[in-house]
Amino acid sequence: MVPRGFRALVQAVAAVLCVFAAPTFAQAVNTGHVEVELAPLTATVQPGAVTYVALREKIAPGWHTYWRNAGDAGLPPDLKWTLPAGWKAGDTVWPLPQRLRQAQLMTYGYEGQVFLPVAITVPASATNGDRAALSAHLDILVCKDVCIPESADLKLALPVSTGKPEPAPLWGADVARVIAQAPKPAPFTASVNFTKGAIVLAAAGGPLKGVDANGAYFFPNDASSVLMPARQAVERGPDGLTLTLQPSPSLAKAGALSVPLAGVLATKSGAWEIVAKPNAAPPPGASGLGLVLAADEAPKTAGGIGGLFIALGFALLGGLVLNLMPCVFPVLSIKAAALASRAHAPKEARRDGLFFLGGTLSAFLVLAIAVVAGKAAGQALGWGFQLQSPKVTAVLTLLTLAVALNLSGVFEAGLSLQGVGSDLQRKPGAAGAFFTGVLAVVVGAPCTAPFMASALGYALTTGAVATFAVFIALGVGLALPFVALSFSPALLRKMPKPGPWMDTLRKLLAFPMYATAAFMAWVFAQQSGGPAMGLLMGAAVTFALCLYLYGLHQHRQGEGGRATASLVAAVVSLIGALTLAGFAAASDSAPAGAVAEGGPASLHAEAYSAQRLADLRAQGRPVFVNFTAAWCVSCKVNEQVAFSSRDTAKAFADTNAAYLVGDWTRPDPEITKALAAEGRTGVPLYLVYGADGSAPKVLPQVLTPGVVVRALKAAAGTG
Repeated sequence: MVPRGFRALVQAVAAVLCVFAAPTFAQAVNTGHVEVELAPLTATVQPGAVTYVALREKIAPGWHTYWRNAGDAGLPPDLKWTLPAGWKAGDTVWPLPQRLRQAQLMTYGYEGQVFLPVAITVPASATNGDRAALSAHLDILVCKDVCIPESADLKLALPVSTGKPEPAPLWGADVARVIAQAPKPAPFTASVNFTKGAIVLAAAGGPLKGVDANGAYFFPNDASSVLMPARQAVERGPDGLTLTLQPSPSLAKAGALSVPLAGVLATKSGAWEIVAKPNAAPPPGASGLGLVLAADEAPKTAGGIGGLFIALGFALLGGLVLNLMPCVFPVLSIKAAALASRAHAPKEARRDGLFFLGGTLSAFLVLAIAVVAGKAAGQALGWGFQLQSPKVTAVLTLLTLAVALNLSGVFEAGLSLQGVGSDLQRKPGAAGAFFTGVLAVVVGAPCTAPFMASALGYALTTGAVATFAVFIALGVGLALPFVALSFSPALLRKMPKPGPWMDTLRKLLAFPMYATAAFMAWVFAQQSGGPAMGLLMGAAVTFALCLYLYGLHQHRQGEGGRATASLVAAVVSLIGALTLAGFAAASDSAPAGAVAEGGPASLHAEAYSAQRLADLRAQGRPVFVNFTAAWCVSCKVNEQVAFSSRDTAKAFADTNAAYLVGDWTRPDPEITKALAAEGRTGVPLYLVYGADGSAPKVLPQVLTPGVVVRALKAAAGTG
């Protein structure tokens, strides 16, 4: 009989040996919004066998990552392996993704915890008892309201053993479950045809016999053929299903499907990988019964009260966030100071708040009327379209300059000028409040706040009623903080009483308005060129002289002196300023096909045209298209952040990618058409076309160098 003490010693030694035989798990890495690690299927691996090592993602609540086809936006995880000699990484096993809809966009991805197993081939030469060091670099895009690229370096040591592998103790069962439940190659036939403007996908046989059509859905492997946000109609047959899908804009334009349609057909009974060949006869028994709409799909863009309410919600949020954007902030700072002057006069404060709301809504209604009229005339107008006119930017340059000079004390707005709202500080009356609301909308056009793109996309692709409703919701969102403040006596009482500090604040607030005037002048220069800019600067100086002389007239009049000469000189200067501004706005000296500043000088930019894009794609080159405008502040921020790094320039050079800039600073029907083809109504829009001729990848509206670099590498097939 074995002594009890000796038996305990043997068990302890065995336990220690088991610990050393098990795989060494590196500490899970937290990238910021997702915890990641390498999770093996088995505790040991056999020489010459195929095993699986999964990327485990534990995603923060409310955030998501992406499937192999991210959908209308996003990027799938990019895992670059470094393996011992002879070891090879194979295909990724992708679990069935979730459909993640935001307004009119559809993306495919994962929330919570997900495992992405990767097949790993162990060489037959692997030695029993060795510990293979596996490592991988992960680049992953994690999204919520914004998308953030994150990365991690992961490591794992796998023991090699000739014995029978056992499941890994920590995550092995989870990895095995994912592999077992992942979509498998279809044991049935499938065909696809493009007819009457629709994609008809038919599949029949095997497990599809008697399958429930409710909830059936097709996940395409890429975005080149199927319009993913659209509903999928499903027809039951005795032996299978027929799905009617809407084509992508590129396929609708081509008018024919020339390549197989690959993806995952998911039903309540299971999911299968299918490759449907075009122009083939549909399998018998694929259709024959009634039409069923895919479950839990939102209404089409063109209809549905649910879609309208979603768009209104996004518009209200977009208007609220617009208050924080750099375009609107200078005007709203002035409004805040005006409310401070009425802090202890609640009746006047409420009146000013309502008139500010009225000015905001009036300006948005004018924009809505222009958009509806433009659509009726066959034109496509987007957010900020008014700034495409040099006349508008010239007027805004002088207007914001006048506001700045008024705040600096160069002149005081009398009753005549108060009628157009120039006295925004010392006489914050109803007209001044109304004008401030109008001005906030007008100067806010260069900025696009979060949530606005989805709401405007809905408004500009539906009827007039929806367009007016969305624009009104934007106006309410923009004005809401100040209306709420003006109707809150408790908050108003906490504001300091008027005093000498307000004059100092007033003069400080002039400088953001000077900056706004300079920005408007710069936009005008991009539209009209150097000579016209010289005329506008002359108009600005003359206009400033006019306002100074008018202020001098006011001062002499207050002292009882003769003020006629000053007033006459002011009128003459005003006429001169308006004449110069008119000549500047009427000139058209900007070179045709001028390329907006889309990045640093190291990036060779060409002007966008559909023909040039087609020529470059025919050459098999990746193409990066940047739709931008000089008045688009978001575009300029992206260009400074994402296009000015050495990594970006190197990626363009390494991938031989072409860089096209679509300058929408002035109206361009070809660019407007290109934006509409992607369901967009404004800029920025970033498209990356792959060297393989596939449909373009739409990048997020907020760019980083990493996002651009990864997109270029993926487009070149080197990522």
